[in-house]
Amino acid sequence: MLVTGIKSKPVYAPLQADTRGRYHLMLGVGAAPLLRVIDDLRSAAPKLLADTRVLYVPAGSGGAPEGGLFDESALGEVRCFDNAAALLEHCKSLLDRSLMGTRLYVAGPESFIGLAMKLALEFNLYKDEVRAEECGSSARRVYCIHCRATHEEVRTNIVACAGCGRWLLVRDHYSRRLAAYMGVMVDAEAPGELPPVKEVFL
Repeated sequence: MLVTGIKSKPVYAPLQADTRGRYHLMLGVGAAPLLRVIDDLRSAAPKLLADTRVLYVPAGSGGAPEGGLFDESALGEVRCFDNAAALLEHCKSLLDRSLMGTRLYVAGPESFIGLAMKLALEFNLYKDEVRAEECGSSARRVYCIHCRATHEEVRTNIVACAGCGRWLLVRDHYSRRLAAYMGVMVDAEAPGELPPVKEVFL
């Protein structure tokens, strides 16, 4: 029942450094893609590292700090957070003070990327100022079109809505405005008849 190939589904390319930017803000759930961009900057334009800020949540560690990942002496700021919500909250204050020439790099699961991109739009960053790379879990953020409840970390093709109790089919249709995939009532035409629930977004 999932419809594949829908054009609204985002496609992400591997992160690359943009040396045209003057200030670099990096957000990550996991550090590997960010480390790669820092290496690119170090090779191509080492002076830019002093104006580079890194905010990250260690991948799969529940927020436990990973010592020595980043060369903090060369970077403008490195901060480790317990969770993505705290990271994005701190990011708001940085974006509120950001200057022309800022580049935003985002790496992590698609649900995290979506929320970071939504934040970037709120602060009027243009498409060419933001780069994203998907890594980690493919669990989805799902929006119920019936009651507007949002569900985080959905791994199954069907999920029970916590807001209205309907069983929702997780569609491939993605809304950038909501940073979520659409969930529609799966048994609207045949109440009570549900297809098998499967883990499909691992």
